This record gives sequence, C-alpha cells and structure tokens, in this order.
Amino acid sequence: MRPTVHDIAIKAGVSLATVDRVMNGRPGVREKTKAKVEEAIRSLGYVRDVAAANLAKGRVYPFTFILPLNDNAFMAALRASVEQAGERGRIERTEISIIDVPAFDGDALAKALIAAGEEEPAGIALVAVDADPVRAAVGALKKKGIPVVTLVSDLEDSGRDHYAGVDNQAAGRTAATLLGRFIGPRAGSIAILVGSLSVRDHQNRLSGFSEGMALDFPNLQLTAPMEGRDDAAVAERLVEEALARDPDIIGIYSLGAGNRGLIAALEKARGNGREIVTIAHELSEHSRAALENGLFDAVLNQDAGHEVRSAIRVLKAEADGVPVIAAQERIRIDIFIKDNLP
Repeated sequence: MRPTVHDIAIKAGVSLATVDRVMNGRPGVREKTKAKVEEAIRSLGYVRDVAAANLAKGRVYPFTFILPLNDNAFMAALRASVEQAGERGRIERTEISIIDVPAFDGDALAKALIAAGEEEPAGIALVAVDADPVRAAVGALKKKGIPVVTLVSDLEDSGRDHYAGVDNQAAGRTAATLLGRFIGPRAGSIAILVGSLSVRDHQNRLSGFSEGMALDFPNLQLTAPMEGRDDAAVAERLVEEALARDPDIIGIYSLGAGNRGLIAALEKARGNGREIVTIAHELSEHSRAALENGLFDAVLNQDAGHEVRSAIRVLKAEADGVPVIAAQERIRIDIFIKDNLP
C-alpha cells in the first residue's frame, strides 16, 4: 500500500495541518519540525500525486501558444489541434490562448514571446524561428521561471525545456533513402524545395537529406535549394522555372509546405510527358490526392495533434516540477504511399 499524508503525520508525530504546510512550502513551521516531516517523507518513500493535489486545489494552467500565420494545410491542422485543446480546457484544467505572428519572422516572434511573458503564463509553446532575438527572448522567459516548449521546429541552443516534434535530421535521411530507391540506377539531378532556411526543422531535413544522398546515391546530384516560403504560388513558379532550366531533373524533395504549388507544377510537367519522382511532407487533402494519382511517390508525416498534446503534458510537468516521461513524448515519423493511406 502506498504511504499517505496520514502515515507521514503519525511517523513525524505532527498534525496533518503541519504536514500540509511543509509539503506546500508555507510558513509557520519550525525548522526542527520541518526536518522531522521531511525525514518521514523520505523514510516512508512517499511520492506525491501532484495531479490529484492540483485537482483538489482547483488549479488551472494558463498556457500560451505562439503560431505562425500561414495558410498551409499542416499549420492549419496544428492550429485546429490547439483550438481543440482549448475547448477541452475545463476537463484538462487549462486555459489556452493563441498569439499569431507572421511566418518566418524572427523579430515578430521575439516580440510576441516577450509580450506573452509579461502575462506570466504557466508555460509557452512556440513554432521556433532560428534567430538570435528569439533565443534571447526564450532565455529571458527561462530567467522568469516560465517553461518553454518548441513545437514542430526546434531551437536546441535556446535553453528551452523540451521540443515536441519529429527528428527532422532522420526525416531528411529517410526522404533520401526513399527518393534514391524510387529512382533506381538512373543518373540525374534532384531539385529541393524548402519553405525557409530560417527554421531549424527545414535546416535539419535538408542536412539529413544531403548526407543521405551523398552517402548512398552518388548517381544523383542535388541542385541549390529553392525557398518557397510555404507559399503555393511561389513554389509553383520556382519548380516550373527549375524544370524548364534543367532537363536532367528526375526527382524533387519538398521538405516544407507549399505542396499545392508543387502539385500544380508537376501536373504541367506530366502534361508535357515528364514524370518526376517526388517525396513531400505532411499528409493533407492535397498531398493525399497527389499520392493517389501518382504525382507524389511518398509523403512523410507528423501528427500535429500528438505534438500539441505532448507540449501541454510537458508544460504541465514543468509547471509542477515533475519528470517528463520521454517515451510518451516521442513523436514518430509516418511514411505514406498510395497503398497505405489511412
């Protein structure tokens, strides 16, 4: 049987009220008495049920999510997941607010972080941009004791508490393996479409992809990355220009969003009798259709809902000062082809 606060009170020879004061760090207890209670806790092996204690006290966790204003399907799914979590607030004892910032804008994100910190929430989650002002803002939040979780795109050297997202280096290597094997022994060029190299997830995917291609597929040459800013019109133009410029392109790796523009460019290429092996990210209605009609060969996906739920669990744990269960927070990389679509 697990020891209780009653057992602690009996062993220490004090009242339940005194045990409560010691456990909650309230004043009015002599040092000698406090030491007796703490020794009783250690000797009994008592582990406090923080969730139950917070429920009894009616504690509510105010969390802030800072999200990029972006019309791509994945970010829409991420926002929807945050909004759904907010709707479950009464059950999960959370109050979730959302702050919008322009996509890929480090200065705007840093200002939003500072403004959010002035409200002193129980925790902040953000889709990070790799910029010094953002690192400084995260550092300032940590000095104030506010837990910070990066979401989707990490910023490892910022002092953040946790990252809720996939291993993007591994995702890039996976894309290289898939693309190289789908193409086979043919020689040719590979075009790379990124959203922005100002975010760590795209940097890491590109790094993993480049390493994997160089190691295992020397018959394929990578072209310079094209930054589509996750904008469908920009992505369509960039891909069309690349295909017109280089007749040796036989594969494309799209490691960001902007898939609608990529699909439009591939449809035109197919109309001209050109088939391009293509690996993309994030399963949406558009990428699903592209898989079904053969424009995409594979899609790597991350579960936006899992990432949001993970961020909330971690922020709660950090706010309560309890350990994070690492295995529970691991976000997997899903691989979809037209034959295993959910």
